Amino acid sequence: MDDKAITLIQESFAKVVPIKDAAAEIFYADLFETAPQVKPYFANADMKNQGSKLMATLGVVVNGLRDLDKIVPVAQELAIKHIDYGVKPEDYDAVGASLIRTLEKGLGDDFTPETKDAWLGAYTTLSGVMKNAAYPSAAAIETAKAATKKPFWKFWA
Repeated sequence: MDDKAITLIQESFAKVVPIKDAAAEIFYADLFETAPQVKPYFANADMKNQGSKLMATLGVVVNGLRDLDKIVPVAQELAIKHIDYGVKPEDYDAVGASLIRTLEKGLGDDFTPETKDAWLGAYTTLSGVMKNAAYPSAAAIETAKAATKKPFWKFWA
């Protein structure tokens, strides 16, 4: 991720901070509507508190983008902890999509195509690191599939 992308992410997130409670509500409403299979993960959660945790975590990540050596191990540890909640690799895609839609709604015209691309790149990278940490076997299979472009079932034939 280049310096310009990091700057776009950090500047756009600075605009989210004043509306962080509303942004968290938008995020979870979108996530539960578009990926209802994740709602049971939050069955016993105080959603206001959960929203605060989400925004705090995003803040740490966004502010740490220039020092990934500190962020990556924390993200990997977080991903491993999420296994106990039942989180699956495909849930990361649903979360990413809801994050982008939340940023679009919350930032409006300030969420330019260039800013969106920066967020997509950062989320894709970080979620990949997290999935590799939490599901190393699944990650190895996905990497092998992408490298060889062979159908999955042919790996075992």
